[in-house]
Amino acid sequence: MVTTHKRRTTAFLLAILLIALYLTPAHSEDWPYFAGRYRRNISEEKHLPASFVPGERDPSTGEIDLGTAKNVRWIAHLCPVAFGTPTVADGRIFVGTNNKSVDDPRFEGKRGGVLNCIDEATGKMLWQLVAPNKQTGLPKGSNISMHNWGICASPTVDGERVYVTTNRCDVLCVDVHGLSNGNDGPFKDEAQYMAGFDKPPIELSSTDADIVWVFDMIDELSVVPHDAVSSSVLVDGDFLYVNTSNGEGAKEFGHIGSHRAASPFAPSLIVLEKRTGRLVATDDEKIGLRIYHGQWSSPAIGELGEGKLILFGGGDGVCYAFEAVSKAAEEPVRLRKVWSYDCNPAHYKLRDGEPIPYIQGDIRHKWEFKEKGNKNDGDYVGPSQIIATPVFYDNRVYVAIGQDPAHGRGKGMLHCIDATKTGDITQTGRIWAYDGIQRSISTVAVADGLVYASDIAGVLHCLDAKSGECYWTHETKHETWGGPMVADNKVYLTTKKSFWILEAGKQKKVISHQRGFGSEAPPIAANGVLYALLKGRLYALQK
Repeated sequence: MVTTHKRRTTAFLLAILLIALYLTPAHSEDWPYFAGRYRRNISEEKHLPASFVPGERDPSTGEIDLGTAKNVRWIAHLCPVAFGTPTVADGRIFVGTNNKSVDDPRFEGKRGGVLNCIDEATGKMLWQLVAPNKQTGLPKGSNISMHNWGICASPTVDGERVYVTTNRCDVLCVDVHGLSNGNDGPFKDEAQYMAGFDKPPIELSSTDADIVWVFDMIDELSVVPHDAVSSSVLVDGDFLYVNTSNGEGAKEFGHIGSHRAASPFAPSLIVLEKRTGRLVATDDEKIGLRIYHGQWSSPAIGELGEGKLILFGGGDGVCYAFEAVSKAAEEPVRLRKVWSYDCNPAHYKLRDGEPIPYIQGDIRHKWEFKEKGNKNDGDYVGPSQIIATPVFYDNRVYVAIGQDPAHGRGKGMLHCIDATKTGDITQTGRIWAYDGIQRSISTVAVADGLVYASDIAGVLHCLDAKSGECYWTHETKHETWGGPMVADNKVYLTTKKSFWILEAGKQKKVISHQRGFGSEAPPIAANGVLYALLKGRLYALQK
């Protein structure tokens, strides 16, 4: 009898152990920066869900009833305006939104952005940073306060600090703990910052953010951001790389159309010392003199032999590679350019030997330009800038061109660039170019020798990373902003109106499709959980 009991106990404990082993991710790690390691949009996480049921809305509370959901661990209710992906580090999730997610009378009626810090285990809000829109002090030609898009870029987490660009055109260094462990750093004026500098300071609490330092790109660099400030900060050693979002000017809510920035000599890419926020270096490319519209691409990094390249997608349609900073000088220096590659072929820039006006490619002007304008059928040929982030893989760089989604569809191009070249490598550095894609603002995913790329029209493309051969395309029929993410042998893709899961590989296979739940931001995977911003809510999806 005792022996039988011991056997049963042992069998029971073994079963529990096997279940625990199955539920524990085989490879578990955080996702502390936009698009993951090398911005490749891939994750090594396993046992991720192949489908989910988002749950039904409780009419009395407005919240989702988790009892009606499937493969949903928790839901954090934020707001419908969120363009950047979440980032996950050390038990916390960071995500930017606008201030409609703030249920706090201190900020009632204020328009601006919010950095949310959420508990990874429960979805509970830990603290928030509120950044009211600038009402005074904006440079002439800027229109960022016209929109209420909030903090658009994904935060970057590095140790005890999180770095983020805000709707105020600031670069912020923030304590990951918020004010719960005191007020750190030289910056002590959080009460005034979060109220707005033209308003009385708020009364702070432990659930507010702790700002360590602030770098104001408008005051310090004469930057004039256009439409939005959107650059996920790149951390490399002691330095931060930031796209300033310097762009074309706005006049009476319309574009100047001069293809020249309102502040043409302001830098496009800057380097800050991460500990102090001190300016270390800037680019010297004068992109503002050739800019098409805006600049919202995040810088990326690639390791080439013993050196590092900082990759930057310019608002002039050129992909740049700069030498990484190894040491800070006493005064700011110029970044050394290693190579440049023009992603707009000649026939995208010239028609009958004359430059194609950028404004003709905007569907909002189709009646003005009639036959030469964009009919929004995907066939329009004209210049585009780089909004996607360049991806480094196997000494190559992958990047697509596109325009502001409000401009509509048009011909795009996806490039594969030889990162080992130097100088102007528009011709010598081209490995392949794929023109079967329409305009795209999405960062590609590169995994297992395949490139997955989505375009504004909602088509997902799978190509061979070496040759550019297209193996398959998938039509989602909905506008797509965020790019694909590859994990657990699956391709996850959100459109503005749906959530798709496909099998990764050379053969197309749709695994599941959830209608009615979409997002501008792609999903991410961390610590065995899939996180997706869907209809103003952050879903933690887990088997």
